[in-house]
Formats: sequence, structure tokens, C-alpha cells
Amino acid sequence: MAVKMRLRRMGAKKAPFYRVVVADERSPRDGKFIDEIGYYNPLTNPAEIKINAEKAEKWLSNGAQPTETVKSLLKKSGIVK
Repeated sequence: MAVKMRLRRMGAKKAPFYRVVVADERSPRDGKFIDEIGYYNPLTNPAEIKINAEKAEKWLSNGAQPTETVKSLLKKSGIVK
């Protein structure tokens, strides 16, 4: 089972809010997930990013692959160099 760290879209139409989740890569974008590790709100100025560093590092060490967007969010929050 390949595990990915990716965004799950929440919020209303034209008002996106994302949760950072760990999910099987075969599951749909807003479908079943394994663990929720944080959230990202692009509508605030500056964008609000809150990620649990302990959980993120645990999943990265277990082999979870972040998507490009999640990788940039992890860099901005200082979890990944």
C-alpha cells in the first residue's frame, strides 16, 4: 500500500479550506484517509498553515510521500528542509 500526504478539500463553493491528510494513494481526493495531520487556509492573509510536526515526521519516516503542494507547505512550516 503506497501512502501519500495530500490535501483534502473542505469548505464551501469558492471558499476552499484544506486539511492535510495521510491516505492510500488509490482513495479519492475527499474520500477515506488514515490520519489527519493539519490544515491549510489559503484565504487568510497571510495563508494559515498549521501542521502537527510530530505526526508529519512520523509519517515521513514511515515512507509516506508528500505531494508537491504538501511538500511546499511542509517547507514553509519548517518541518522539511
